[in-house]
Amino acid sequence: MDNYLGFELGPIRPPSEANSLLLRVTRNCPWNKCEFCTIYKGEKFSLRDKEHVIKDIDTVKAAVDVLSFKEYSFTEANDRLDEIREMAGESGDYAISSAVNFYRMGMKSVFLQDADTMIARPDDLVDILKHIKRVFPSVERITSYGRSSTIARITDENMKRMAEAGLNRIHMGMESGSDKVLDLIRKGTTKEKHIIAGKKVMGSGIELSVYYMPGLGGKEYSKENAMETADAINQINPSYVRIRTLAISEISPLNEKYVKGELTRTNDTDMVMELKWMLEGLKNIQSNIVSDHIINLIPEVNGKMPKDKQKMIDAINWYLDLPNEDKCIYRVGRRMGMIYDREMFYSDQLRNKVMGIMRREGIDENNIDCFTDNLINKYI
Repeated sequence: MDNYLGFELGPIRPPSEANSLLLRVTRNCPWNKCEFCTIYKGEKFSLRDKEHVIKDIDTVKAAVDVLSFKEYSFTEANDRLDEIREMAGESGDYAISSAVNFYRMGMKSVFLQDADTMIARPDDLVDILKHIKRVFPSVERITSYGRSSTIARITDENMKRMAEAGLNRIHMGMESGSDKVLDLIRKGTTKEKHIIAGKKVMGSGIELSVYYMPGLGGKEYSKENAMETADAINQINPSYVRIRTLAISEISPLNEKYVKGELTRTNDTDMVMELKWMLEGLKNIQSNIVSDHIINLIPEVNGKMPKDKQKMIDAINWYLDLPNEDKCIYRVGRRMGMIYDREMFYSDQLRNKVMGIMRREGIDENNIDCFTDNLINKYI
């Protein structure tokens, strides 16, 4: 095996993969031009050799075998783990900690990194998937990120081969169904490709999680962002729709559009309204709507379509119907991690604590957007 650099770990994963073993199949992002994203800027994309990924899997397996072998003394186990750590290269600590976390969580799920694993050769992916299932028969779920422009090019036959080999969920960053917004943020794909890719994944028997980003088109395209996204989702009927409220890093190219006045920033209330439009536009689907990130203002927008649709809209209406002063209290409390839901909002103790912070920091309706934006940016 040539040029094996040791165990590798990529920079991100979906929140839902917190308990998963992370295996790096590709490095960085093959597109890397999305204007809202800064994760891979300045980094070069590359495919890892299939044998290197398999070596990573075997390294984790060796560590898991030590952890599960009850006849080792504490010293013997540590000595053996130190040997594995040294063989894993500079990232040996990551290899051992990954194995420990995987073992503790029951070895049920694996996530393939980085931004677009689906761009790897289908034969290589199938071999990697089969090796995971062979080495870790307890694994129930193997997931990956995948760009719609990449997935749309994969044959139905290869998609089914991957499904049969063990790939059972793909996370696809749709962000928007509006071609205007997709072009604006340089997403490198189209609504049509979203739909083609989404149907291809669902048709193969693989679960699909799509991501929607309220606020991505600014105030100028807010309604279009909502309605075109709802239309795309209706045509795909994905397994999951995950909400990712827009958060903009100051160093992102998209932020320059706001600085130059090309777009008008949406605030929390604008984005909640946009989310309501999107939900109202959903028709005849059975998707799970998921709010699994702290940047989402209304965590109760979480449920199964169609039975929970009105419940989710009611949660949004609750916020929209609040007096402006109460909206500010809720926003500050939620963004500071002090208020998590509607029930906590009505705690006199928490409300008084939040209002005390607002008085101390001089927060009012005129400057709250700036304050909450700064808090949101801590989570990206």
